Amino acid sequence: MTRTALITGGTSGIGLATAQTLAARGYAVVVTGRNPRTLADAERALPAGVRVERADAGSVADADRLATDLGNRFGALDVVLLNAAVEHPAPLDGIDEAGFDEQFAVNVKGQYFLLQKLLPLLGPGSSVIFMSSTGAQHGLPGLAVYCATKGAQVALARSLAVELAPRGIRVNAITLGPVDTPALTKLGMPADELDAFKKTITARVPLGRFGTAQEIADAVAFLASPEATYVTGATMMVSGGFGVAA
Repeated sequence: MTRTALITGGTSGIGLATAQTLAARGYAVVVTGRNPRTLADAERALPAGVRVERADAGSVADADRLATDLGNRFGALDVVLLNAAVEHPAPLDGIDEAGFDEQFAVNVKGQYFLLQKLLPLLGPGSSVIFMSSTGAQHGLPGLAVYCATKGAQVALARSLAVELAPRGIRVNAITLGPVDTPALTKLGMPADELDAFKKTITARVPLGRFGTAQEIADAVAFLASPEATYVTGATMMVSGGFGVAA
């Protein structure tokens, strides 16, 4: 029987690489996004069998619609990767209420209610994965709100792992270090500043480089697989050692 997977924020970067990886392993995959350009790009980049859906990860109404569509299409889900995220770098006095609310809506609230609405489709053996960040454990200046959302995801994964274990549903989180994806260009830095930023971060990574989207996709594939059936409530750090050294 074909295994099914939903990937939010699956039209570029880590989400796209994960969709390609799971599709190559025989999953029926649905990815979501809200940017018309990346939605169109994903349709061209992904295998023909992967379905690309427009859905705002911060909208509870879209979550309800998506859950209904998936129920009608598949009847059940085996893997849910909660990958969609927004990040607005700003100091404490530089972020407004709208920017604060959007980050929590997309990174926390939308994920919680999507999972709530998908719950009837999840059965024994299914896997839920929150895509978090090392910022959940380590302070990053200018990213306090973003880091707070990532910490909330880890807390949700742990509590839901305990709550959903009697149903046979596993819940885990991946905390990312620096990964070279198109999201870096959304930080709003000029090219020279972005290059300096990447060099500064690389110097703090024990493995001496940024990770790749494929390396994260491989970690997701493991947590989704039968090889990880005794793994739940875990926070897997995939960071090249970033944040480990004193």
